Amino acid sequence: MDEYDYVIVGAGTAGCVLANRLTEDGKTTVLLLEAGGSDLSIWIQMPIGYGRTFFDRRINWMYDTEPVEALGGRRSYWPRGKVVGGSGSINAMVYVRGQPHDFDDWKAAGNPGWGWDDVLPFFKKSEDFDWHSAYHGRGGPQHVTDISPHVHPICHSFIESAESLGFAATSDFNGGQPDGVGLYQINTRGGWRASTANAFLHPALKRKTLKLETKALVSRVLFEGRRATGVEYTRRGATHRVKARREVILSGGAINSPQLLMLSGIGDPAQLKAMGIEPLVDARAVGRNLQDHLAVSYFYKARTATLNDILYPALGKAMAGMRYLFDRAGPLSMSVNQSGGFVRSDPAQPHVDLQLYFSPVSYTKTPLAARKLLNPDPFSAFLLSHNPCRPTSRGHLALASPDPSVHPLIQPNYLSSAHDIETVLAGNRLLRRIAGARPLADIILEEIIPGLAVDGDEALLDDFRQRADTVYHPTSTCIMGSHAAQSVVDHRLRVHGVDGLRVIDASIFPNITSGNTNAPTVMVAEKGASMIVEDARQMA
Repeated sequence: MDEYDYVIVGAGTAGCVLANRLTEDGKTTVLLLEAGGSDLSIWIQMPIGYGRTFFDRRINWMYDTEPVEALGGRRSYWPRGKVVGGSGSINAMVYVRGQPHDFDDWKAAGNPGWGWDDVLPFFKKSEDFDWHSAYHGRGGPQHVTDISPHVHPICHSFIESAESLGFAATSDFNGGQPDGVGLYQINTRGGWRASTANAFLHPALKRKTLKLETKALVSRVLFEGRRATGVEYTRRGATHRVKARREVILSGGAINSPQLLMLSGIGDPAQLKAMGIEPLVDARAVGRNLQDHLAVSYFYKARTATLNDILYPALGKAMAGMRYLFDRAGPLSMSVNQSGGFVRSDPAQPHVDLQLYFSPVSYTKTPLAARKLLNPDPFSAFLLSHNPCRPTSRGHLALASPDPSVHPLIQPNYLSSAHDIETVLAGNRLLRRIAGARPLADIILEEIIPGLAVDGDEALLDDFRQRADTVYHPTSTCIMGSHAAQSVVDHRLRVHGVDGLRVIDASIFPNITSGNTNAPTVMVAEKGASMIVEDARQMA
């Protein structure tokens, strides 16, 4: 049996950071196991290419949830990266840390060391930001791009319209004023995607102490008593076992990490026995507390040109492609989510409760067409979207089979709280208010979806139930907390009830953050790696 100091399961956003940081000393040995394959594809590395990877089974787990009652029994499609870099290799690259109070809430929930002032240094540690700021880092592995010189001009019309309604403008959602409307920052470098695979993992693979195995599906964690000692995995039809001298680290994300814990006997004993799995630890919080952001988009036909006019025609696609090949610039080097905001639905709200998205492009997703490629509409249009920042609805996931290749049962339980429904209604009304304010109102020809005939809270909520979908931010299925009966890991990310096993990814979030979840996942991995190194030194 091969032996390493650490075995990391999952070469996704968190796993790539961990593999780099734990091997920095040139002595510590790490095996990184990834169920998917290589990220060396033009459709992954070119920023706008994520429209092509959205339904690609070769690099995407392509999960579907169970029917959701509040969505009229619809299932929700959940793309998750099954590739080196994980979901950070197929996402829209938006860099948002969240609001400071998100992390202060983590600390207040019984997790010392996780308040905003505690985590800010770890956000900065990973960063190589475009300009100097007390809130940002320079020289870190992962580049954060200021897209302000390159956004589509119509984005400024959105910002001006929101300002006319009294919302503040901000130049930096990750700086001293994280609330307001403005332009998003993205993870790119030189026109290429700056995933943690590119930023952290690929440079680290030059070290002899780090080994990456792809197409390696881990079936269970191995234990001696209650100490994790390694993992079992299959690769190319063969079963392998590998030993971890110090620790096993699960970084499979909010779906795969709880699934693997349950496959290893850590979960609800009754559910495990029903699957023929012998329980090791009674840990009923595993797979519980699932949170996600749920959004809806309003589509507007425009009087002026949008990205549709560039990216729909074959000639426009060709010209955009040639520009990208020539200087890594133009629309193919960007995310479609170019502007947006974090706002209060009511000035009386203590914190921002809505995230806004403005995309200078529109596309119609139909079940057949969407599973091939997301393509812009053949007319000038844009979309406005919103989602509640901090939903209170919580779902769960459970094993469907003891076979690790079988997708677990995912129930997000959307809109199960009055708070979430009220926030959704406020968001619906706000989109209409922004669209009706100048200068955006002067640009709009018509609201094509849902259309002005859909009006009033009941009709707008019904439309939301029919069309709303995930923003691909699942978290909190292995939550961090001080009470073992109510959480999965402690504040140092160690799994309750066993030794030598940690979970380090978005599944440990005590609450979902107010915004895109990739950046806080990088922070969790940076902080987690630091704690592992500290603990190893104390043991030496």
